[in-house]
Parts: sequence; structure tokens; C-alpha cells
Amino acid sequence: MIRYSDELWAELKFTNIRYEVERRDQQWIDVVLRVETAEETPLPMDIIDFSIVAICTHQGHPIQLVTLEEGCDSEYQLTAEEKEQINGFIRSEEVLKAILLAAEAVE
Repeated sequence: MIRYSDELWAELKFTNIRYEVERRDQQWIDVVLRVETAEETPLPMDIIDFSIVAICTHQGHPIQLVTLEEGCDSEYQLTAEEKEQINGFIRSEEVLKAILLAAEAVE
């Protein structure tokens, strides 16, 4: 993770990801992620209640990843490798099915 304006960062290895899929509107599906990290790559000590929102199309393509702390924008952003881990999870069969099911729901 990289804190805005910092030059040093650490790559997190996600070991467990829990998710919740929510249809936002006719265009977007939000996938709220709660992550656990490997013991050797802990979250920074000053992070409280961390989550990631993957904003996806109704076809399941992740468009944007937003980091949150206590439900508000975080001062940390994901590295390219961390984004790869999250995007791979979003594209997994289980999560993709949940996104497609949410997309079919009528409001």
C-alpha cells in the first residue's frame, strides 16, 4: 500500500477476502471487499476498519478500486500488484456469478 505523498510502500499479500455485491444502478455494481493479509505483510498500523470497493460493470469488469477507512476515502492507495490480486478475485467464477446475479435484479 502506498500512502499519498509517501515514497516508500509495502506490497500486501491478501490471504482472505470476504465480499458483498450490491447493485448501484443501471450501470454499476459495487463489490465491497474486506481483506485479511499475510502475517508478513500486515496492514499499516494506523489503518482502522479498512475496506475496498470495486466498482464493476454489469458484465463483471472491474473499472475502479477505491480504498476506504471507516467508510471514507483512505489516504492509502493500492499498488499495481495489489490491484492485480483484487482484480483476479473479482474475476473469479464465484464473484462473477454474484455480480451477474445482482445485475439481473430489478429495482
